[in-house]
Amino acid sequence: MLKITAVERRHQRTLVVEGELAGPWVTELRTAWNDARMAQPGRIVVDLKDATVISEQGQDLLREMKSEGVQFACHGVLNRHVLRRLARGCRQVDR
Repeated sequence: MLKITAVERRHQRTLVVEGELAGPWVTELRTAWNDARMAQPGRIVVDLKDATVISEQGQDLLREMKSEGVQFACHGVLNRHVLRRLARGCRQVDR
């Protein structure tokens, strides 16, 4: 199960991801991301602090999002590890 909440601020939209980013839920995040890009110009942040599982498909989507300029917020060892792996692949590191 996955819950995505869009939080809009003046120059930023945050997508808060809660639950499992796997299977059909990867498509749901892609749809939310595409909606965010069309709805409001500016920075997009994906908050993964409450993501419990990130599948290979989910990692592929996050890698694609990162290459398009999305920034990430996270907590916890697993999510930080996943984002560091993605950062190495994209040659960028968010701190």
